[in-house]
This record gives sequence, C-alpha cells and structure tokens, in this order.
Amino acid sequence: MKTTNLFIALLLLTSGLFFSCEDQVTTTYTYRTMMPVYLEMSDVRARLITTEPAKPLDNPGKIYIYHDYLLVNEPSKGIHILDNTNPANPINLSFIPIEGNMDLAVNDNILYADNYVDLLAFDISKISNIKLVNRVKDVFTHLYRHDTGQIITFKDTVITTDGPRWEIDGGWALRSDMSFTANFSAASKSYGTGGSMARFTLMDGHLYAVDESSMRVFDVQNAAEPKFIKPINLGWGIETIFPFQNKLFIGSNRGMHIYDASTPHSPTRMAVYEHVVACDPVVVNEEHAFVTLRTGNFCINGVNELQIIDIKNPYAPKLKKAYPMLNPHGLGLAGDYLFITEGRHGLKSFNVKDVMAIDKNQLEFLQNMKSIDLIPGPKSLIVIGPDGVCQYDYSAPSKLRKLSCIQVTNPVIIS
Repeated sequence: MKTTNLFIALLLLTSGLFFSCEDQVTTTYTYRTMMPVYLEMSDVRARLITTEPAKPLDNPGKIYIYHDYLLVNEPSKGIHILDNTNPANPINLSFIPIEGNMDLAVNDNILYADNYVDLLAFDISKISNIKLVNRVKDVFTHLYRHDTGQIITFKDTVITTDGPRWEIDGGWALRSDMSFTANFSAASKSYGTGGSMARFTLMDGHLYAVDESSMRVFDVQNAAEPKFIKPINLGWGIETIFPFQNKLFIGSNRGMHIYDASTPHSPTRMAVYEHVVACDPVVVNEEHAFVTLRTGNFCINGVNELQIIDIKNPYAPKLKKAYPMLNPHGLGLAGDYLFITEGRHGLKSFNVKDVMAIDKNQLEFLQNMKSIDLIPGPKSLIVIGPDGVCQYDYSAPSKLRKLSCIQVTNPVIIS
C-alpha cells in the first residue's frame, strides 16, 4: 500500500512538472478522496469526546433528520447539529467530534454513531448537553488489519488534477457518497430519517448495520444500551439498506437483496435480484422497488438508469421497466412522487403513479443543484451535494421552491 501511494504521489508530481513545461493554459479539477491510515484503537478510545461549538460545513457526507433537528455527518470527523425548526433558516448549533464517523442514527433521543470499529450511543435529549452514554467495542471488524491488529481508516484528502476525473486502478479511495449513512423507517416516531444511501437502519427495536460484505444486528429495545447480536454474511459489494414493512432491502453493486425481518434478531434472505455492476441505492413502496444504477469511479461496467422492480412477490422480484438517466445517485419517495439526485447534472422530480410511463411524467429538472442524496422530510425536501445542504418547499413537486442553502467551505467536483 505504501508503494502504491508513493507511485500515485510521484505520478501526480511528474504530471504537474510535465504540464508546467508547456506554454499553455491548463484547467485543474479538485476532488475529495480518502487515503488509508493505520491507527491503534486503544489510542482512539482514550480520547475524550466532548461537544464543540458550531463549525462551518467543510465536506458534508450524510444528512439525517430527527424531530426539528438536522444532523449532518462530516466523514471521518463527526456530526454537525442544526436546529431546523424553520427550514428557511437552519441554525448551526454544535459539532460532535467523532473520529472515523461515517454513520448516524437516532432512536428515542439516543444517537448512534460509528467510531471506527466501535458503536457509540449519545444521549441527545438535552441538545445543549449531549453525553456519551455507551460504547459497544469491536463490532465493525472489517476495519481491522488482521495481521497487525491495527484499524484501517481513511484521511480526508483533497486531490487536484488536470483531468475531469480522478481514478486509481487498484488503489484505495472512497467517495463521501459511498460512505456510511442512516435511513430509518418513518413509521416509528422514536426513529429519525436519513437518506437513501443508508448503511444503518432501525426497525422493530433493532439496528441493522451493513458494511461491504455483511449485516450486523443490534438489539436496541433499550435505546441507551445497544447489544450486538450477530453478523450475517451477505456477499461482497454491499452498499445500502432500506427498511419497509418488516423487510430489509439491501442494495449492492451487483443487485438487490431482500430480507425478512419479521423475526427482528435474525433476518432471513428472501431473494436476490441481480443487475449489472453499478452503484445501487434503493427505496420501495408496497409494490415496487426503485433502484438507481450509475457509472462512476467505483461503479465499473455500470449503466445510468432508473430500474423499477416488481416486489409484490418478494421471493421473486422481477424487472418491470428501466429508464435512462444521466448519472443518478440518491433518491426518495413521497407518495406518488419520486425525487432523484443526478450528481453534477442536477435534481429531478417525477410522478410515478404509473410506473410504466415515468419518462412522460418528469415534473422538474433543477440543473443548478448538484446533488448526491436527499430526504423528503415533513417540512422540506433536504438535498445534499458537493456545494452544501439545500432545502426546498416541495408541496408542489412540479415547482420546487428553494428555502435555504448552507454552503460548504471547500466545494469539490463529484463524479
């Protein structure tokens, strides 16, 4: 790995020297990526976690709403807490510094967050006095180097190149839109709601957390005392998880898994719907799963499209229709309306009452809103992108009205 990183550094350096010798104007592109770092978990646990004053957003990863609060993850750094009582004027309250944090979830005033290989539980019942109340150690073991016992983490790094894309064949990199997030069933008032690129979800008193190849099950019936139950192997390429009516819909870069969670401590596989290799978040309603597939740095051999999958028989899901898209990322359902983030291309809304005619029922396309993921919340449509977090009044889905935007300090290109 050190050799690979050295090679990349030398390649970027020599490329810079080559272009500096030419008498021409070059355009540079800035990307944010995550470079590998190795740490001792004992050192991490020894550091005290205390809430800090509000900080500006630098590299927002995931959005999450709980009651009147908007929580924004800063990948590998922590969580911003904002008062979102008025979506037209969100107020930045504080920041919880959490090393290695990629996920967040809220269950009955208890905030769950990953701290590298540990799961942390914070009491946020008094938002001005947030307290760490529990730590479940060594549950996200995929981050361990088994040969040394060190944890593998990633350092937030900004890369500047002369090309419109930055790719490493065989190297380590991690887009913020592929990092962990939370997505919770709105059926329970004690749970919050996250975006479509979920790797955590809550259902029936249990927390389900997926990594690249497995799902970990926690009993959180006593919210402040999460108990790790077991891991479930899913196969490689797992990306997202979405709960609906005692089922778990798990997106991977090769397909969609459906699990029966009616026995919440021991979900069982019902079916796997396979597609071409592509990045794959999913949302569902009673009859259909809506899946976006896209190409990109980590979505080799992919396609850019929206797939509609018939799930009336969850043991035999089947493709109903596919629609071409530009580069779809996250998505969200609100009744008969579907919202899709098209990456650097913008934000789209559709009426999907007739799933066989979605292409004829596009309502709006905001091309100036670079977007990665979204939440159709009770007060606003919350959209996150490389430039920040924006909120829209979507009471008229064909005419989205911007309410507010929180800009980031260092906007970067997305692919």
